[in-house]
Amino acid sequence: MNIIDHLSIGVPDLKQATSFYDGLMETLGCKRLATSDGFAAYGKDTVQFLLMLPADGQAYTPGNGTHICFAANTRDSVEAFHAFAVENGGQCEGQPGPRPEYPIPNVYTTFVRDPFGHKLEVIFNGFSS
Repeated sequence: MNIIDHLSIGVPDLKQATSFYDGLMETLGCKRLATSDGFAAYGKDTVQFLLMLPADGQAYTPGNGTHICFAANTRDSVEAFHAFAVENGGQCEGQPGPRPEYPIPNVYTTFVRDPFGHKLEVIFNGFSS
């Protein structure tokens, strides 16, 4: 059993956010599974990641020191994730490649920031492998 049921991040505008995340999640074999006026939910078979308008009605803020790491099935998925992100309004925060400093061998990962400032990682051969 995973210890995390799902993760959610705040966004300022769901239409803008889903136009980025629909394609980004496709690079990992995921899709949008549910949408409402306040959220969009993604996963493969079950919801695991959500975009949400802040419930208190205040402006969203990206978490300082927080990042979300998605699992990739291949190095090609890592490359596709990075390419999609930087071609669609995201910023590179670390080119795709091995990370010998990680505590597990044969890791291949990349970091990006989404158009809203959230730091994202995608990893092949990470902890969940």
